[in-house]
Amino acid sequence: MSMLSRYVTRTVLGAMLIVLGLITTIDLIFTLADELGSTNQFYTAANAFAYVMKTLPTSVYELLPYIALGGAIIGLGVLASSQELLIMQAAGVKTHTLIGWVMIPVLGVMLFGLVLGEWVAPTLQQQAQSDRAMTMSGGQAISSDEGEWRKIGDQFIHINAIAPGGRELFGITIFALNVERRVASSRFAQRGEYVDTDGQSYWRLYDVQQTVFGDTQLQGSRQPEYRWDVDMSPELLSVLLVRPDRQSISGLFQFARYFDSEGLDSSSYYLAFWKKLMQPLATLSLVLLAVSFVFGPLREATMGHRVFVAIAISLVFTIVQRTIEPVTLLYGISPFLAALLPVLLCVSIGVVLLRRV
Repeated sequence: MSMLSRYVTRTVLGAMLIVLGLITTIDLIFTLADELGSTNQFYTAANAFAYVMKTLPTSVYELLPYIALGGAIIGLGVLASSQELLIMQAAGVKTHTLIGWVMIPVLGVMLFGLVLGEWVAPTLQQQAQSDRAMTMSGGQAISSDEGEWRKIGDQFIHINAIAPGGRELFGITIFALNVERRVASSRFAQRGEYVDTDGQSYWRLYDVQQTVFGDTQLQGSRQPEYRWDVDMSPELLSVLLVRPDRQSISGLFQFARYFDSEGLDSSSYYLAFWKKLMQPLATLSLVLLAVSFVFGPLREATMGHRVFVAIAISLVFTIVQRTIEPVTLLYGISPFLAALLPVLLCVSIGVVLLRRV
C-alpha cells in the first residue's frame, strides 16, 4: 500500500470514527430518555441504563451504513477542501484508484458489521429484553405487556420472557384448539425448562394453572409440573422475543423456514433476512453515492453543505426502504427485490454522477 493510499484510507477511517462517536452518543441520549419513561417500582433508572447499553450494539449495527456514508463524505471533503484530491489527480492518480482507497475502510466497516450483527448484537438484544421483562414484572414474569403471541400447530402461545439461550421460559400462556377450531383448554405456567434426555425432548412447565372449556362449564385445576410436547427448539425460542429486524441473519432464516412449515406468513422474516444480508451492499452503494457527490457537485462545497447532503441522502434512503417494505408485504412482492431496489437505486445514481465527472 502506497503512502498516498494509506493517507486517504486513514483520513476516511478517522472521519468514520468521528461520525460513529457523534451518532452513537446522540442515539444513546435519546434512547435513554425514552427508556426512562418506562421505569416503575421494579424497573429503575439503573436498569434502564443497563438495557440501553445492552441494546447499543444493535443501534450501532443499524447505523453503520449511514456512518460509512457520513465518514466518506466528510473525509473526502476534507481532502477536497485542502485541494489534496486535485493534486493527487494532477499527479496521475485515477478517480477509480481513489475510490478503491476509500473502499478499504468501508470493507473494514462491513466486516465489523457482520460480526456485530450476527454474533454480538442479537445475543445482547435478547438478554436485554429478557432482563427487562423480568425486572418490570418484579421477577415474576407475569406481565402480558411483554413477549409475543405465536401459533404452533393447534396452539397459541405467549411467553413473557426467555432466558438467554432459550432453554428457560417465564410466564407461559397456552391456548389449545380442538378440531372445530375452538378453544379447548388454556394453561398458564410460571416457569418452564427444556429437557433433552435419552433422545426425548420436551418442555417441563412448573406451577401450572389449567382450565378446560366444556360445552356448558369450565373445569379448573392446578399442577406442580406438566410435560409440554411441542415442536419448538430452544434455538427458535431464543429469537422469539426479538423483533425481526434485530435478529441475526441465521436466526431470521431459521425462523422464516419454521413459519413456512407451520403454514404461516413468513414474508416479514424473509424481508428482514434479505435486508440484513444485503446490508454490506447497501453500505457500498451509499459510499459510492457519497464519493460521486464529492468528486462532482460537492467538490467546492463547504463542510456544512456536505454534512447536510449526507443527512439528506440518509433520510431519502431510509424513506425509500421503509416505503418499499410495507408495499412488499401488502402486495406480495418478492422480499429479495424489495431489499435490492434501494441498493440498485443508489448504485445507479452514483455511477451516473461519476460518469459525468
